[in-house]
Amino acid sequence: MNASKQPVSLKKILRPVHLWSIAVGLVISGEYFGWNYGWVAGGTIGFLIATIIVTILYITFIFSFTELTTSIPHAGGPYAFAAKAFGPIGGLMAGYATLVEFVLAPPAIALALGSYMHFLYPALPVMTVAVACYILFTGINLLGIKESALFTMVVTILAVLELSLFMGIVAPHFQMKNFVQDGLPFGISGIFAALPFAVWFYLGIEGVALVAEEVIDPKKNIPKGYLLGLITLILLAMGVMVFTGGLTNWHLLSNIDYPLPESISIVLGKSNRLTRIFAGIGLFGLIASFHGLMIGYSREIFALSRSRLLPHFLSAVNKRFQTPHWALLAGGVAGIVSLFTGTTDKVIIISALGAVFMYAISMLALLRMRGKEKRIDSSFKTPCYPWFPVIALVLSVVCMIAIIWYNLLLSLVFFAGLIMLLLLFVLTGRHKHRHE
Repeated sequence: MNASKQPVSLKKILRPVHLWSIAVGLVISGEYFGWNYGWVAGGTIGFLIATIIVTILYITFIFSFTELTTSIPHAGGPYAFAAKAFGPIGGLMAGYATLVEFVLAPPAIALALGSYMHFLYPALPVMTVAVACYILFTGINLLGIKESALFTMVVTILAVLELSLFMGIVAPHFQMKNFVQDGLPFGISGIFAALPFAVWFYLGIEGVALVAEEVIDPKKNIPKGYLLGLITLILLAMGVMVFTGGLTNWHLLSNIDYPLPESISIVLGKSNRLTRIFAGIGLFGLIASFHGLMIGYSREIFALSRSRLLPHFLSAVNKRFQTPHWALLAGGVAGIVSLFTGTTDKVIIISALGAVFMYAISMLALLRMRGKEKRIDSSFKTPCYPWFPVIALVLSVVCMIAIIWYNLLLSLVFFAGLIMLLLLFVLTGRHKHRHE
């Protein structure tokens, strides 16, 4: 075959420690901010129940998703799984949902980074910092996946250590009466309304699939990275939420983008030097997720472009650094535009909707490929099959219904975009073409 006709590929350098850091790094900002809006929706007890439900969803989903990722190590991740199971239209739907999730989650984190910096230095405008973050970290990602993975690993380790330190500082001040006071203000309906914010605790971990083409021995190393990452995130999510909720009147922390620095200031005092140091170190968790999600959306844009579902120039790979530079820049521009279109909670909700929609499609893809067609070859097999993918599918649909019910306008925007894309896809005849 002519070299010019060969598919564009990415460099394989990632090992389990890189995958753990990417899995945790993609998500860890969710422990720093955003989840506390779940208290506004459902109270502390309602949000705790919602988080337990979502944790079960992610345990069953990640075990099932690992089988898909190891059998089809493709930069498109969910797009590739759905395309194999359901054809081009199924692939497009999964690709769209993944793009919404990974492109719209970073703006929320960028705004939180701006809020943290504003907390430290009030003269710095939130939006200016958010835009600067896009410019800076797009540049870092352009340097190559090895450099990006190393950077992610360093900031992720620092973020995990800091969250452990946070729990150690606030745990002695935990009071159950604070946690349970007004804990279920809206009853069962509050539990469902809080679901998208519980998803935020784990949203993005599936992004490991988007770097699967860059993993050494993916069938062996991807399961290790996924499962170690999931265990780490469960322990951090539960610890941070419970200890923070019992620190003081949780209403004071429920509607801000910097609940952890504020919690530390309650314990140590706002004038305490350690409070400012903690807030500064806290930026590492946000940076880890912001940087990791950039890796994710650039690989998804790259894969969809390579399959001709997006303009083909977006699949170009820089000859020197072997990074999809146009895909990185396109995702960055889309993210900066998104900064000016909504608040943190709204961006989280629509990103969570994209995630659970994609989870449902991926579980259907696994069930179909493991069914009569048996079109899946993986050294890793989902435990308790078919119960794990079925449970993950059912809980994904429950979360999707809850998000739609409580956020109708945002959901209409999401599905309107999907319908317009599908119409364009069919009217141009692209659904009849073979996609890689």
